[in-house]
Amino acid sequence: MICSFKLHLLLTMLLLMQYNLFVAAQVRPAAYETEKYIKILHGKKVGVVANASSLVATVNIVDTLIGSGIDVKVVFSPEHGFKVKEDAGQISTDYTDPDTGLRIISLYGLKKKPAAMDLAGLDIVVFDIQDVGARFYTYISTLSLVMEACAESNIPLLVLDRPNPNAFYIDGPVLEPKYKSFVGMHPVPVVYGMTIGEYAKMVNGEGWLKGGIPCDLSILPIENYTHNTVWAPSARPSPNLPDANSIMLYPSLCFFEGTVISVGRGTSTPFEVYGHPGMQGYKYSFTPEAIKGMDSKPMYKGKLCYGENLQQYYSQHTADKGRIILSWLIRSYNTLGSKPDFFNPYFDQLAGTASLQEQIIKGMKEEDIRNSWKAGIEAFKKIRGRYLLYP
Repeated sequence: MICSFKLHLLLTMLLLMQYNLFVAAQVRPAAYETEKYIKILHGKKVGVVANASSLVATVNIVDTLIGSGIDVKVVFSPEHGFKVKEDAGQISTDYTDPDTGLRIISLYGLKKKPAAMDLAGLDIVVFDIQDVGARFYTYISTLSLVMEACAESNIPLLVLDRPNPNAFYIDGPVLEPKYKSFVGMHPVPVVYGMTIGEYAKMVNGEGWLKGGIPCDLSILPIENYTHNTVWAPSARPSPNLPDANSIMLYPSLCFFEGTVISVGRGTSTPFEVYGHPGMQGYKYSFTPEAIKGMDSKPMYKGKLCYGENLQQYYSQHTADKGRIILSWLIRSYNTLGSKPDFFNPYFDQLAGTASLQEQIIKGMKEEDIRNSWKAGIEAFKKIRGRYLLYP
């Protein structure tokens, strides 16, 4: 079994060398710059924060490191697991990876931050996860807690930076301290326009780690990249973001997760449709069902939901790229007759403020709500500007 695994790694590394020559002039996530970080990691005991999106071409970063002779001791996995695709919010447990024999420590189970004993004996930790640039996407929270743990244990952290598909704009309300949670830890807008490496620099520089303690942070940058680069990941960042369109819609549609509205979990088009059994004035409909590896218990399982299909939305409304769209949320609230239970407590955590819910209930127009975000966004841009790595 082990010999077969090593042979597979050798073959994949040879393929990777050929692939690197082919994409030399294209956008290259830092994980593709193997010769750069192998030099840094050689001879060290390494921990890795990774998941199924942590690919170098078609090879997971952990396998890439092992195949390059790096002494990987442990893997830390975020929400959705390591190589196993788990439902959103599903609690993960520690286990041993059958292919590599490595210990996989869940950071989305009994704990969300590595314990000192988990880091004991390590010389360095590598972070390589694909982000999508929305504050409530939990990978940046995992990043922050890993930084904090590394700082407390005096272990350096190397972030292999990856492009952010939503890095070309900044939008949404800035999180208020009262609503700090794992789906929003820092005072940033919903869409913050930074790569995960830049975000790590900001967390460190602004003293947002516990006690203001700094992390010994290094970032390997992306090659041939700007914030306006049109780019989509080759692998799903998480099970319910299957393509570039769902990733672009995600910052707008995720607000529905704090309401009675389904975002199409349990269909082949999650975060590209939305609906509810009571919205019968809509022409489009879908019926959520359990889908292994995506959602085993979707909202309204087996029930016909009426709503909208947004798969072609941006091709027909190109001007709406680069902004959070509230009209779907407002329309759904009004369609259901302003039901008092439309919103649940999770909504304010997602929004990072109670104001958005209050504004929708009061019947404020979308543009007026958007205007209320401007001061917070402008203040954030001044902070953001200090930490940018790319033009």
